[in-house]
Amino acid sequence: MTFDEKKHMETTVPTKYWHKLEDGRIQCDLCPQHCKLKNAQRGICFVRACQNEMIVLTTYGRSSGFCIDPIEKKPLYHFLPGTPVLSFGTAGCNLTCKFCQNWDISKSREMDTLCDTASPEMIAQAAKENGCSCVAFTYNDPVIFHEYAIDTAKACHERGIKTVAVTAGYVCPEPRKEFYAHMDAANVDLKGFTDSFYKNYCGGHLEPVLDTLVYLKKETNVWFEITTLLIPTLNDSESEIDEMTKWIMKNLGPDVPLHFTAFHPAWKIENLHPTPPSILFRARTIAKQNGLHHVYTGNIQDNTGGSTYCHRCNKKLIGRNGYILTEWNIIKNGVCKFCETKCEGVFCEKPGTWGAKRLPARIK
Repeated sequence: MTFDEKKHMETTVPTKYWHKLEDGRIQCDLCPQHCKLKNAQRGICFVRACQNEMIVLTTYGRSSGFCIDPIEKKPLYHFLPGTPVLSFGTAGCNLTCKFCQNWDISKSREMDTLCDTASPEMIAQAAKENGCSCVAFTYNDPVIFHEYAIDTAKACHERGIKTVAVTAGYVCPEPRKEFYAHMDAANVDLKGFTDSFYKNYCGGHLEPVLDTLVYLKKETNVWFEITTLLIPTLNDSESEIDEMTKWIMKNLGPDVPLHFTAFHPAWKIENLHPTPPSILFRARTIAKQNGLHHVYTGNIQDNTGGSTYCHRCNKKLIGRNGYILTEWNIIKNGVCKFCETKCEGVFCEKPGTWGAKRLPARIK
């Protein structure tokens, strides 16, 4: 189906991950929410709906806006550092996080949020013309606009542009396999490490996210990093951080970068204070004590916690001041120039020079 045909259908396209129940409802099988819908009903994500006894995506080709970001903003610190990435999202989300930092997009129930219209080919061409190394599916979870993201990834790869998914990892095995077959990198939000936290504050469960992380590590070549937003009193206890980082070490190994980021009051949790830097410093210490090589702090000013160090000689490989690269001591293929130890990741021979710029982009 061509984009013009899709546009004629008012951006609604059929999907394939669903089945019909005995009571006549249609169950969406894209994610573990397994929404069971009657005709004209929408799923939790808002963008997948039941029409004519099938599940359709209602936002194909429509975005909440485009922006050129530093790749470090995703955050990805070991994937083409210093390069620009064309970022976009749609509306809705398949989790209901009460602390969502992008709530104006992910919680939107208004189609007017989708102000920009662009085909996959238009997005890929815009990335190329603007000198972007990648296109990132972000701001809300790309899992819910599965078909649009995959078609865009195909168009990007035809032009030598890589693709990045910023996701909560809340997806069923079959669509997960198809989705990540078209992704080059991902940042997965591990929102906490108890099922009760996921149930009470995210509207989901922990186990599917852990399954996605293990899948990425063992079954794909996708470069991925993990982000945990630490929320005071809710998911920041030393015992939980200890348990989580031990699990990462055991199941994913020491080289998966982990980002601890600071919470700021938002959406339905405005009664808590922002995360003190001391909590992030403590979390980083625990993670490194448990064997993780690359642990970062985010949403605060911390040049030490934002820089990359060789896990063998402990010398600085990539210095960062926020999103700006200040040092580069990596030689070919991510090797430390001081002791020749390999730093895992996807690195250019020279650092990118995009810096901290964030530029709105229009797709024409």
